[in-house]
Amino acid sequence: QVQLVESGGGLVQPGGSLRLSCAFSGSIFGTYEMGWFRQAPGNQRDLVAHITTGGTTNYADSVKGRFTISRDNVKNTVYLQMNSLKSEDTAVYYCRAQRGIFYAWGQGTQVTVSS
Repeated sequence: QVQLVESGGGLVQPGGSLRLSCAFSGSIFGTYEMGWFRQAPGNQRDLVAHITTGGTTNYADSVKGRFTISRDNVKNTVYLQMNSLKSEDTAVYYCRAQRGIFYAWGQGTQVTVSS
């Protein structure tokens, strides 16, 4: 079955950068649309960025111009480059794979933006 493993989270100061990675296994990566979501305490899980099988991307308004999603279909990995981080970006970040009505989630990685 599909397995997703996120990495790259941590503590960063406001204005700093992090790159999250999500390693995919268990199926054909190139046939899945991929997304990054985040969930802060007490909040719902929201879409941050999405990339189609063809490489088309879209972003939440709150991260446009600061975050970039990309995928490497050779390494079976999706990335989220996060620049100009703000305290409100603090959350657990989750990777999701989707094909049709099927979804799979990773376990999440904590990102904390604080001085």
